[in-house]
Amino acid sequence: MDNRNDEEKNSPNELTVTWEDFKAEALEDTEVLKAYKELTPKYEIIDQILKARIEQNLSQSELADKVGTKQSNISRLEHGRSNPSLQFLKKVASSLGKELHIKFV
Repeated sequence: MDNRNDEEKNSPNELTVTWEDFKAEALEDTEVLKAYKELTPKYEIIDQILKARIEQNLSQSELADKVGTKQSNISRLEHGRSNPSLQFLKKVASSLGKELHIKFV
């Protein structure tokens, strides 16, 4: 239990760490770095889908209708809880007026 009063809890002297500092320190661990690199492509795709959907003021349900799927499938996709096929990603991209490009770097 935290026995500090409200003034102590909100004190500017509290040690805070920025996300950038935390991330930099965490990525010094080789296992964390490996996992981060493995997950990066997945979250880059999710980020692009979310940005495009929001820019077009589409709800998940509206995007699902355009794709020909259920809203729950779009939700799982955006939350990283699915392993979509390339065909499904192409449908999502097309429904957002985009093209899917995959490349090896």
